[in-house]
Amino acid sequence: MKAVRFAVCLTSALLLATSASAQMSLTPAPPNPFPKPIDSEKPKPRTPEKAAPKPAPKRSASEEKKSGFEPAPPKPAAAAEQPDDPLTEPKNIDLVYGAYQRGFYKTAFDMAMKRATEVGDPKAMTMLGELYANALGTKRDYDKSVEWYKRAADLGDSQAMFALAMARMAGRGGGPPNREEAAKWLAASAKLGEPKAAYNLALLYLDGQTFPQDVHRAAELLRIAADAGNAEAQYALATFYKEGTGVPKDAVQSVRLLQAAALAGNTAAQVEYAIALYNGTGTPKNEVAAVALLRKAARANNPIAQNRLAHVLVSGQGAPRDLVEAMKWHLIARTAGKGDLQLDEVLAQLPQADRTKAQDDARKWLGGGGQTANSSGGDNANANAAPCK
Repeated sequence: MKAVRFAVCLTSALLLATSASAQMSLTPAPPNPFPKPIDSEKPKPRTPEKAAPKPAPKRSASEEKKSGFEPAPPKPAAAAEQPDDPLTEPKNIDLVYGAYQRGFYKTAFDMAMKRATEVGDPKAMTMLGELYANALGTKRDYDKSVEWYKRAADLGDSQAMFALAMARMAGRGGGPPNREEAAKWLAASAKLGEPKAAYNLALLYLDGQTFPQDVHRAAELLRIAADAGNAEAQYALATFYKEGTGVPKDAVQSVRLLQAAALAGNTAAQVEYAIALYNGTGTPKNEVAAVALLRKAARANNPIAQNRLAHVLVSGQGAPRDLVEAMKWHLIARTAGKGDLQLDEVLAQLPQADRTKAQDDARKWLGGGGQTANSSGGDNANANAAPCK
């Protein structure tokens, strides 16, 4: 029962944490959403032209007559070959993605439409689905978006399958949400190695609504996505190893996965990894590196990191003691809902001038947009020794 309760809680946290990242990761972020073209192939190199054969020496008419052969009539000039349209070459999708990457969405739309209709390229169809879904280069049209995703998915494109699954899950493209159809496309996409599909399919096995709850199957799918470099899956699987859910309990393996996810930019993983480093849990103790990670996550508006950083600055363990900055981060974390009575008591003793400065600093931070705190996964942050606990 404990494992089931943990899985349900974890699923809820992961679904909230990933609603704007893993599940909708195909949504482009103008102007350069992809660091490089997705699954693109390089244009086919041209075959070097052969040198023209040397013409035979010309013979006179009398010599031709002596040889018994009449000169052959001149051949008609060959029709000039029409050069291929580089856009419709079967393997050249780079031009479409190049336009997309540079933010030329209308150009990308026109190119993708040409390839999709004239060549039947599933990658171009997937691109059309993205452009229609996000109103890039054309008007937003979820019906057409899903239509193009479906055509590409039927041709075996794993990214289209994933996008179609997310559309069906959200009820886009006509009809109510359909979790069963979404699960079918997620499974097909995951089978082809799409890590985002494997991750989201794992969540379905965790929540127990579409499938019977199966934490072992969820762990298998998370491992597939984690091995492919999916940071959300790495963080989730690290939590599995930490708690012993669906896998043997293993603090060392948990920390390795946290480190990978933290390096990939997952803020919640950065917090957990920092706490592990600070306490030496599953990894050699390194307070300086831990505090550096906490600062990074705190600046990314994670209230757990802000709270732990305030504790560190109060204690002076791993960083110079600074009660003014500690109070600043405490106030910011408290605004995001992460209150702390212990810090309230300690910082209440600050001189009024220091309190005023901390309040001004916190107000400036919050006024700059810091009030929207990213708490994804942060409440799982846990440790056994102060100040990170």
